[in-house]
Amino acid sequence: MKLSLWLKTGGISARELAAEINTTEATISRLKNGHALPSMEMAGKIAEATGGAVTANDFLDLGPDSASIPGGGLDSARVLLIISGGIAAYKSLDLIRRLKERNCTLHVILTRAAEEFVTPLSVGALTGAAPHTDLFDARTEFDVGHIRLARESDLIIVAPATADLMAKMANGHADDLATAVLLATSTPVLLAPAMNPHMWSHPSTRRNVAQLKADGISVIGPNEGEMAEAGESGVGRMAEVPEILNALENVLGKAGAKPLEGQHVIVTSGPTHEPIDPVRYIANRSSGKQGHAIAAAAARAGARVTLVTGPVGIADPAGVDVIHVEAAAEMLKAVEGALPADIAIFAAAVADWRMAQLADQKLKKKPGATEMTLDLVQNPDILKLVSRGHKRPPLVVGFAAETQNVVENAKAKRRAKGCDWIVANDVAHERGVMGGEKNAVHLVMEQDIEDWPEMTKEQVAEMLIERVASAFSPAKASA
Repeated sequence: MKLSLWLKTGGISARELAAEINTTEATISRLKNGHALPSMEMAGKIAEATGGAVTANDFLDLGPDSASIPGGGLDSARVLLIISGGIAAYKSLDLIRRLKERNCTLHVILTRAAEEFVTPLSVGALTGAAPHTDLFDARTEFDVGHIRLARESDLIIVAPATADLMAKMANGHADDLATAVLLATSTPVLLAPAMNPHMWSHPSTRRNVAQLKADGISVIGPNEGEMAEAGESGVGRMAEVPEILNALENVLGKAGAKPLEGQHVIVTSGPTHEPIDPVRYIANRSSGKQGHAIAAAAARAGARVTLVTGPVGIADPAGVDVIHVEAAAEMLKAVEGALPADIAIFAAAVADWRMAQLADQKLKKKPGATEMTLDLVQNPDILKLVSRGHKRPPLVVGFAAETQNVVENAKAKRRAKGCDWIVANDVAHERGVMGGEKNAVHLVMEQDIEDWPEMTKEQVAEMLIERVASAFSPAKASA
């Protein structure tokens, strides 16, 4: 059965199916309309979600409309493939073949290390043109050839992406052709990491990947499995070619779609620090990862984004106007100064209390005393003040970090604050949400509640911005 027919008759929406198989609504739409082919893994998930009604074979015959898109969403795209030095480089030869089948205009860069695994001759035989290898190639650099490579592509794929290359990218290095191109481009970039599991799990690699994602770079994989080294297994295998092709189609589709273009979005993120005295403060465990990911996703959707963030240890997202604050009162002032806006998303974990009177000297322990009492007063309720204020944006989204009765508490909070939606999550310590990489949320609206599966915080951000874009009406904003 065709996916389009199953969605029409199965009593489930594309959004609900996307949530069930942990992908985006845009991906399901492209699959439904025959504009993309699923990877075998995704086809298996769809088959399971549909009870076997839609199988991998049902995607092979796309019907009469497929004549205009023989290669799916990548047909005739201009692709720059960067191959870096890892054993998984052999998979890139198959990737080249598959991209050529889709009539892609293909340029390839081989790093010096990549030439130890695949030769320029084999790459050139598949592409029909010699690969680029040297930043100082006299044949191409007379007209700054690396800048042309950076600009004259619809998308860039790095496969495999080694730990070394990602470290250089995250820190802005440009000491060879590959890194110079990556630093000079505004083209969408997809990384397919491949490395030893210990290298992938190392804190420095995790920091670099987080930085690259915050910079708007997409990542596919790595997968879990056996490594080239004898006896080694774990997460580090490069994604399979069908998965990479599917991810490339998603990236290309997102690059062309700017559903929030022309709209102003305010996002708050991180904790606030409420000073007790010159050296101590009241705070919470918020890392800011979710709020920053939302700001980055909104910018990729074409919005002009103002991010108001409390103290965090992560980098500012690219393409976003950032205002750094410390305390709740400063955050409120910054938000009010950023209004008017079309959309406001309050993801910050604002401290509920502050000192009634800030001590101007460090509070000292008193001899013999075993207790200290702090006189606290409530902080301003930023979400409520904006939701009920005269400059209220047409769409206001709040966050509710709960440790019990998550949905019921979020429903009550939505009514009390006056916002349109609440994104609720369970932040009990054992779930590891505060400071972690993943999140499982409930989207609480006036008439509906959506339960989303556990995803990375970047995926939650993408899904939330897709929902915002589908619900937001520019006509309403201008009314």
